[in-house]
Amino acid sequence: MSLRIIAGEWRGRKLQAPTGETTRPTADRTRETLFSMLASRLGTFEGLAVADLFAGSGALGLEALSRGAATCLFAEQDPAAIRALRANIAALRCADRCDVRAASVMALGPLKAPLDLILLDPPYGSGAGAVALDKLVRLGWIGPATWISLETGEKEEPKLKSLEAVADRKVGKARLTLLRAPGAPG
Repeated sequence: MSLRIIAGEWRGRKLQAPTGETTRPTADRTRETLFSMLASRLGTFEGLAVADLFAGSGALGLEALSRGAATCLFAEQDPAAIRALRANIAALRCADRCDVRAASVMALGPLKAPLDLILLDPPYGSGAGAVALDKLVRLGWIGPATWISLETGEKEEPKLKSLEAVADRKVGKARLTLLRAPGAPG
């Protein structure tokens, strides 16, 4: 599968995808739909603090950086995916804006301040996204202004105790759900 940056500073730049079957990169069309959904709510990505969890090649976080996000924390545990992610960061010369955590999302610790945008693309059918989000709420990653995107398989219904869905769209085999803390402006 060929991956590319869709918009912004690095528009059209190709990204390296991890080798093997462990990682399933988000298709360009799905990423385009997701960023359109986010742009209509955020207005701009300028200056945002972002996390790309279950990052794989880093395509989601790098797309946010290309559109003006200030920083992105990437979490990925698969060695082939980490190699592709680091190669993509090097090719785009953006290491100063990236924090790569070669670890399971479940091993992440607390943050001092909530992030603006959290992008999750866990393995389909695993339920790992919902488990991770419940933990990240407790660890201070998610505040009232945080936007969260969770990609799941098209038939999956994300079950989250501490967040509410504000948008949901099916694109091909994927389901994109945008979430916020309860009571947050949607």
